[in-house]
Amino acid sequence: MSTDLSASGTPAGSTTTAGKGKRPRPPFGVSTVSVLAILTALFSLLPLGYVVYMTAATGWDTAVELIFRPRVAELLLNTILLMVITVPACLVLGVGGAWLVERTKLRGHRWWAVALAAPLAIPAFVNSYSWVSAVPSLAGIWSGVLIATLSYFPLVYIPAAATLGRLDPAIEQSAASLGLGPWAVFFRVVLPQLRIAMSGGALLVALHLLAEYGAFAMIRFDTFTTAIMVQFQSTFNGTAGNMLASVLVFLCLILLLVEVRSRGTARYARIGSGAQAKATRMPLGLYQVPAQLALLALTVLAFGVPVWFVLRWIVAGGPDVWAADEFIPALLQTLMYGAVGALVTTIVAFPMAYLAVRRPSWFSKMLELSNYITSSLPGIVVGLAFVTVSIRVLPGVYQTTGVLIAAYVLLFLPRALVNLRAGLAQAPKELDEAAQSLGKAPLVSFFRVTLRLSAPAAAGGAALVFLAIVNELTATLLLSPNGTKTLATEFWSKSSEIDYTGAAPYALLMILLSAPMTYLLFQQSKKVAGQ
Repeated sequence: MSTDLSASGTPAGSTTTAGKGKRPRPPFGVSTVSVLAILTALFSLLPLGYVVYMTAATGWDTAVELIFRPRVAELLLNTILLMVITVPACLVLGVGGAWLVERTKLRGHRWWAVALAAPLAIPAFVNSYSWVSAVPSLAGIWSGVLIATLSYFPLVYIPAAATLGRLDPAIEQSAASLGLGPWAVFFRVVLPQLRIAMSGGALLVALHLLAEYGAFAMIRFDTFTTAIMVQFQSTFNGTAGNMLASVLVFLCLILLLVEVRSRGTARYARIGSGAQAKATRMPLGLYQVPAQLALLALTVLAFGVPVWFVLRWIVAGGPDVWAADEFIPALLQTLMYGAVGALVTTIVAFPMAYLAVRRPSWFSKMLELSNYITSSLPGIVVGLAFVTVSIRVLPGVYQTTGVLIAAYVLLFLPRALVNLRAGLAQAPKELDEAAQSLGKAPLVSFFRVTLRLSAPAAAGGAALVFLAIVNELTATLLLSPNGTKTLATEFWSKSSEIDYTGAAPYALLMILLSAPMTYLLFQQSKKVAGQ
C-alpha cells in the first residue's frame, strides 16, 4: 500500500512546522551562535596577526636586512629542495599503493590496505630516532627526504585509496572498450579523477614538512622551524626569529593558494540513474611477486624499522626503563592534555559547524576559512604568538595550562570542525522542527535530537584531536608550564641527551596511543568517500 507524498516529502494532508514555512528556533539563538563563531574566528587569527604586527614593528629596513640574508637563503633552499623531492615521492608511493590495493588482484589486499596506513601512527620524530639508531651518521637533505617520505606518504595514500574505492568504473570500461590499454586508462582516466585527493594529500605533506621540528633537528638538517627554535632558545623570541617566522607563514599561505588553484573547477561526482558498477580488479600476473615485495619493503622501512628499534632499545634497557615514577606522570599528563584539549576543541568548533550547516552563507564560509588558515601554520609560529601575547599583554597566564590548551585548540580546530559539520548534516533541521512542533523547547530538542545524532561524528573528531595532541612537540615545548611532562616532551628530552634506552618507553606509548586513532582515521576516510 503506497502513501501519497507532498512535494516536500511529507504525507499528504499532514501539517508540520516546516509546512507552515517556519524555521526551527536554534537552541541558543542565531545571534548567540554567530557571536561565538565570530569570537572563535577572531581568536584563530591571533597567530597571523602576531606575525603581521611583529613584521611591522620591526621596521621595513630591519625586516629587509634580516629576511634577505645568506642564512635565510640557505634555509629557503633547504625547504624548497625538501618539498620538491619529498612531495612527489609521497605522491608516487601513496597513489601507487592505493592503486595496487583498490584496483588490482593483489593478494592480501585487505591486509595491505591497513598496513600502508599504519606508519601514520608513528610520529616523525620517533621515526627519525629509530633511523638514527640504525644509521648514526644520518644527516642532511637526503636523510630528511628519507624520513619525511616514510612518515608522510600515508597522508596521500589514505585519501587516494578512499577515492579509488568509490570511483565509478564505467568511464574506465568505456575507455578500455575504445582500445586503450591498462596503463593508458590509468593515466588518462583514473589519475585525473584523483586530482582532488592528490592535491589535498600533497598540501598536507608540504605543511607537515614546514612544521616538523623534532625529526629534522635529530638529523641536524636545518629548516625554518629548527632555525626559529634555535633563535628562540638563544635570544628568547628575538627579532631574527620573528622574521624567520614571517617567511615561514608566507610559504604556508603560498601553499594554500597553490592547492586551491590545483583543484580546478571540474566535477567528479556521478550523476544519473542506476547503481554504480563494481570495479573490475586488474590481474597482476607476473607482477604479483614484485608488487608484494615492493609493498613489503615499504611497510618494513616505514613501520617495521621504527617499531623494531623502539623494542630493541626497550629490551636493551631492561626493566629499569619502566620506572613508574618517570613514565606514569608523563602518560597521565598526556592523557589529561589530550582529553581536555579534545573536549574544549570540539565545544569551540560547534558554533561554527552549526552555522555552516544550518545557516550556510558566504559569511559562515569566511569564518571557516580563518580556522583553516591558522591550522596550516606550524606549531612553532602558534607557540611564539602565544608566548609574545601572554608576556606582553597577560604576563600572569604565560606558561599556564590554559594557554597551552588554547594553542591546541587553534592548531587542531579543523579536525573537530570537519567531523562536527558532517554529523550535523546527518541531523537534518526537519527533526528539530518536528520535536518543537510537539511542544519541546528548542534547547530540549537540541539535546534530544541534534546532539544525539551528531555525537558519533563529534567523538570521531575529538579522537583525531586527541591523536594530534599526543604527538605534538613544538608548541608544547614552548608553552607548557614548568614541570610539565608529556610523552612527547620526555621522549625529546631523553633522546636529545642520547639516552635512547630511556626514550624508548615514551616512543612505544605514543605509538600504542596513536594506532587506534590512525585506524579510526582510515575507516572514517572510507565512509566520507562513500557519501
